[in-house]
Amino acid sequence: MLMAYDEQGTGPALLLVHSGVCDRRMWQPQWATLSGSFRAVRPDLRGFGETPLPAESFSFAADIVELLDFLDIERACVVGSSFGGRVALELASSAPERVERLVLLCSALPGFPSTPTADAFEEAEEELFELGDIDGAVALNVATWLGPEADSATRELVCIMQRRAFEVQLAADDGPSPPEPVPVAVDPAAIAAPALVVSGAHDMDQFRAVAAHLAVTMPTARHVDFDWAGHLPSLERPEPVTALISEFCR
Repeated sequence: MLMAYDEQGTGPALLLVHSGVCDRRMWQPQWATLSGSFRAVRPDLRGFGETPLPAESFSFAADIVELLDFLDIERACVVGSSFGGRVALELASSAPERVERLVLLCSALPGFPSTPTADAFEEAEEELFELGDIDGAVALNVATWLGPEADSATRELVCIMQRRAFEVQLAADDGPSPPEPVPVAVDPAAIAAPALVVSGAHDMDQFRAVAAHLAVTMPTARHVDFDWAGHLPSLERPEPVTALISEFCR
């Protein structure tokens, strides 16, 4: 198994998939509680944390299937934050038999139209990369993705995780042919697994639009909107998110 991961606890399998600005450390506030009731697994996706990018193309969803096979887990409740939500949706689309339930925290969705706000963020980040200003790119991401509830320790943790992701990904970009993930088509209307869709009132408009779209197109979706949350509610105010995951996946 090439993916770094942590596993703890017994009971129903619970897979925690991190966001694109974080790595598996983002689930630390939930880890003790969830692993007390579930067989909890938290991997680092390729290009994040302790999992390097490969030299060849790859699939995030196929990587998750390989991890489940390696751990002899037939089905799991899958929790995905942001980009991790996209991976969870790709998994539910390509291997629905492996997904018991879905918890989508401010999820991304492949193919969903961008907004001017999202485009402006990407342009600003790219400009900082071109200038070699990694510190500036890290600060931009922390300021963009964390809502007003996030304390200084949470902001510092996201800063550390985002910097690590940039280091891993930029190192791979220096190679002869940077690897590209294989896209997986996602049709939310075809996903039968029960789904909990979570959004944050202070999140970027694109992700709020994705949540609204998923809530009305997924056949069994339930939508919860936190009026206090930005893009990373599980870090901003961990307790209610942990309780929500526990209740829904139990």
